[in-house]
Amino acid sequence: MKQIEKKVLKKITPTVEYREKIKKVVKELEDKIKKETKKRKLPVDIIVVGSIAKDTYLMNNMDIDFFICFPTNFKKEKIAKKAISIGNIILKDTEESYAEHPYLRGYYKEYYVELVPCYKIEKSSQKLSAVDRTPLHTEYVKKHLKKTQKKDVRLLKQFLRGINCYGAEAQIQGFSGYLCEILILYYGSFKKLIEEAKNWKQGIKLFLKKGEFADFDTPLIFIDPVDSERNVASALSKKKFDFFIKASKNYQKKSDTTFFFPNPIKPWTIQKIKNKIKKQDCKYIGIKFKEPDIIDENLYPQLRKAESSIKQACEKKDFKIYDAQFFIDKKINEIFIIIKTAKKKLAETKIHQGPPIKLIDNVNQFKKKWVNNKKLVKGPFEKNKRIHVEIKRNYRDIKNFLEKNLTNLSLGKHLDKKITKNYEIIELEKLLNENLRIFWTDYLDEKDPWER
Repeated sequence: MKQIEKKVLKKITPTVEYREKIKKVVKELEDKIKKETKKRKLPVDIIVVGSIAKDTYLMNNMDIDFFICFPTNFKKEKIAKKAISIGNIILKDTEESYAEHPYLRGYYKEYYVELVPCYKIEKSSQKLSAVDRTPLHTEYVKKHLKKTQKKDVRLLKQFLRGINCYGAEAQIQGFSGYLCEILILYYGSFKKLIEEAKNWKQGIKLFLKKGEFADFDTPLIFIDPVDSERNVASALSKKKFDFFIKASKNYQKKSDTTFFFPNPIKPWTIQKIKNKIKKQDCKYIGIKFKEPDIIDENLYPQLRKAESSIKQACEKKDFKIYDAQFFIDKKINEIFIIIKTAKKKLAETKIHQGPPIKLIDNVNQFKKKWVNNKKLVKGPFEKNKRIHVEIKRNYRDIKNFLEKNLTNLSLGKHLDKKITKNYEIIELEKLLNENLRIFWTDYLDEKDPWER
């Protein structure tokens, strides 16, 4: 093991004192949950799952996950309601989330806790909801992960945190904790995984048990050893898959602790941001609106959908879109969708292509449609064996197009409501503000996290 990795492990491996502290907190929580379940006369098992149970958690960086396992004859609505009522008594600053059925998140003292209802099963084929597998995942890892491999899991988790690829939640779209654990089981060590990752190609399929498995349309496929119909890497985006490969290659070339603990972004001055943008042959347009009051699991997919819908709508009208990014300003609860586009306005007219000349009926219909149209500038005329017309554009400026059409686009259930009520199309000057300095620095800087 490299000296750098030993240094990182000293920092991230829980100390004896920390372990005892966590053990005490977990016992307190377990006792409180049991007390509440007994009050309600619920025939349930209380199970600690996740990294705490598997001893793969990181020092000062972990969640406590409790599962309340109900008999399979209980209705889903009932198990969710019971678990949430218990959680609301024990935890503070609670928030309901959803994974087929609701569960609760909140804090116990300074620790982040998830309280999840599930069904008690012995094998995945008995599952009634996706979360029912989680206790089986915990048992599988506890049984197969060697004590010496726990350090490799910790290194992998911290490496992924350092390059912002850790977590399967919608905000990150990266590697889950369970995926980290079974990757170490597959490759044997952090060192071997990093060496092999440089050879990964999109669609690579890994499995710990032999068999015939379904294909999945994801960059990485890792068949769940507990449930052969499931891909553990289903949440991993192509962007994060590619970035992990890039980081692995760079780490092999020149290892550094900054891969695990990158230096924080130092925001550029507004003037430096302006100077960088001036060198680009493009312009930026922003869409600003209030953040809807929904959980991240719902917000981030909708923002990605909005980005895609806006990009497609603009491109359909011949606007050149180089990029689209969103930024959530938590200080003022506002969202910015920032579009990078061409500087010049579109030409006043465009050539509109019709059907092939040989399709006489279609050509006649096309001519009938356009001959007396007010938008017609030239034609109809033949070119490359097809009929064409030259027509005036409805929109030459992207800002004007968005102002008139944004509310007609499908941006996502909650975003549609927010944008319909109030939004603003803003140009670069208003996008160059103090709250967006971190965004612009990160976006315009050509350095990767480990190079800062």
